[in-house]
Amino acid sequence: MMTFETVSENKAFGGTQGVYKHSSAETGTEMTFSVFVPDHAEGSKLPVVWYLSGLTCTHANVTEKGEFRAACAEHGVIFVAPDTSPRGDDVPDAPDEYDFGKGAGFYVDATEAPWSENYRMRSYIESELPGVIAANFPVDMDRQGITGHSMGGHGALTIALRNPDRFKAVSAFAPIVAPSQVPWGEKALGRYLGSDRAAWAEYDAVALIEGGARVPDLLVDQGTADNFLEEQLQTHRLVKACEDAGIDATIRMQDGYDHSYYFISTFMADHIAWHAERLKA
Repeated sequence: MMTFETVSENKAFGGTQGVYKHSSAETGTEMTFSVFVPDHAEGSKLPVVWYLSGLTCTHANVTEKGEFRAACAEHGVIFVAPDTSPRGDDVPDAPDEYDFGKGAGFYVDATEAPWSENYRMRSYIESELPGVIAANFPVDMDRQGITGHSMGGHGALTIALRNPDRFKAVSAFAPIVAPSQVPWGEKALGRYLGSDRAAWAEYDAVALIEGGARVPDLLVDQGTADNFLEEQLQTHRLVKACEDAGIDATIRMQDGYDHSYYFISTFMADHIAWHAERLKA
């Protein structure tokens, strides 16, 4: 299960931008992911930043629009972008609901039928895909950072908070910070995990922090013109949770920016530099 198929490879900024696919034991499906490896000395191992995409996205959104390669080449950082959800004709879906099912895995291990068989994105991201990456790319697995956008920002924050010894840096773009308290999250967590809200806490960054989870610091960029800010993202909840917990949080409200990749690409280099500083050997 450590092998994969190459879909494409292209030279970029002196390095290699690849897209690959493999059969996942966790999701029971074929999964696609992208990896950018900057130019590096033969035999050397590089730090890695994982990027988790948002609702309706695949690996391709950030790969094509994220504008991360120049910064990764400058700082010598590998960039890995997995898919958001299992895919395939036999995978359960909610085709009339953009915020649930395929494209909306929320980085959970579902426990409720029919979702539990395939929707195991937590284990895929935390366990299975890292094994594939470590076996096939020049990654120093002792130097890992994680970031993401929207639903993927939720994933990045919660995964880092659950695994503080593994991830040395965490950031997010417009994350869903408290999914247990907003419509997107209540819908997804309720249907994937069931009605017991106690089971939702490990997938809620604010709840994790309130429960004692800690990271040394974090970086979040959030646009003030984001039409999801008030109802779904609620950045103020993360601000308060970090203040109460004493977490050194750099949470920047970026005037006039929306939820799109125009916003993400504007601040991507800042995030790569943030991670690179914390992932130094």
